[in-house]
Amino acid sequence: MTEKQTIKQEGFFKKYGFYIALIVLLGIIAMPTPEGLSVAGQRMLGVMVFSVIVWATTAISYPVSAGVIITLIALLIGFSPNPATGKIFGTSAGLAMGLKGFSATAFCLVAAAMFLATAMTKTGLDKRIALVILSKLGAKANRVVIGVICCGFILSFFVPSTTARVACLVPIVMGMIQAFGVPLKSKFAGMLMITVAQVDSVWNVGIKTAAAQNMVAVNFIRSQLGVDISWLDWFIAAAPFAMLMSFALYHVMMFIMPPEIDEIPGGQATVKKLLADMGKITANEIKLLVISLCLLLLWTTEKKLHVIDTYTTTMIAITLLMLPKIGVMTWEEVVHKINWGTVVLFGVGISLGSALLSTKAATWLANVIVTTFDLANSSTLMVLGIMALFLIIVHMGFASATGLAAAIIPIVISVLQHLKTPGVNIVGMTMILQYVVSFGFILPVNAPQNMIAYGTNTFEVKDFVRSGIPMTIIGYALIMFLGMTYWKWMGLV
Repeated sequence: MTEKQTIKQEGFFKKYGFYIALIVLLGIIAMPTPEGLSVAGQRMLGVMVFSVIVWATTAISYPVSAGVIITLIALLIGFSPNPATGKIFGTSAGLAMGLKGFSATAFCLVAAAMFLATAMTKTGLDKRIALVILSKLGAKANRVVIGVICCGFILSFFVPSTTARVACLVPIVMGMIQAFGVPLKSKFAGMLMITVAQVDSVWNVGIKTAAAQNMVAVNFIRSQLGVDISWLDWFIAAAPFAMLMSFALYHVMMFIMPPEIDEIPGGQATVKKLLADMGKITANEIKLLVISLCLLLLWTTEKKLHVIDTYTTTMIAITLLMLPKIGVMTWEEVVHKINWGTVVLFGVGISLGSALLSTKAATWLANVIVTTFDLANSSTLMVLGIMALFLIIVHMGFASATGLAAAIIPIVISVLQHLKTPGVNIVGMTMILQYVVSFGFILPVNAPQNMIAYGTNTFEVKDFVRSGIPMTIIGYALIMFLGMTYWKWMGLV
């Protein structure tokens, strides 16, 4: 298929995706209710499929889709019979179900993370951190690539927003490319920009607070399984995977898009000039750095040295950052810089998953999946392999990992609960499969950070695919390898 045909096809789905989703929803509602599934559950499956289609086709914006989904849940559940009472649920109960995600502690964390990311951008601390790292690694082409990977790694600890991290790094890398006199369409420029996007996807896995989709999974694990995964527990399990993937990313990029030059003339001087142009570190940057380091310390010592959870410590940090004298920003300065659409989507995503669980729709669907693929008595490694492959394929049609996690993680939990294999660690398996939800490596449209990088016009779609396919294969192989070794030794698989 040519690029022109692909664009035309994407245009068709974007134009008619909403109507296709609506027709599919009505079709599911009109079908006879399957045995073992309630009317409310059937309707929630319809809402889930509707959500997947509008999110995958981006037929309507995420904030608008959130409003539509809440309305559908309120009406469709509201007029469904309640098996417990024999009467209908009522639209008030339906609306409460649609708004449930907005009362989740994970929702507060994601909203707070947006404020933290905005504080980084406002003060320029994220840019300074990135430039300091790049200034220490020299001007050889391979060292610049290592520098970009290190920037992605370090910023993941302090900037809990994938889009914000990429938005910080892209202008820096673009400034370097222009200052070095390298053509925008050169292999070196394309390699750097693809690396910016891919390393963020990699460290979305490694750090619990690095991406909103992790909060979706953690929220469902806590609400359905009664286990709250601490920041450190997540890091101990996921960091080896992310480190190995970072190593693989460097070698894949150097092999797929080898730079035309070995060393960039004046490269070191350029980075130092960009750093010098920022001037001395400001009082606000120092305050933000101190608060961020304290927050990181509280995250890593949760349940070890204190009992304050990640959500509360983050809220404390945001409160301090907005207080007079102590803080670095005011409400008026940041309110228009927050991506409220992402925050709303996150809340609705939790509501959708919660409704699938409370109506037993996820349980019914999980039973169908287990029966169809004969997973009930399969080994945990076999289940991990099949489910991970399924998530990789499904992700190809998604532009939002948050939306994917919201729709899939409740089903994943239900599937794992249906297994008869002894010794299945449902919490551990769900956490590992959540890692795969962050696999947005193949297409630019698979993640917002990819689209930001693609917007720089430094590479073609085929270049991203050429690097993304081997990264996905390596990622899948690592999931299986660590499932047989490290994660098995930890008791997660």
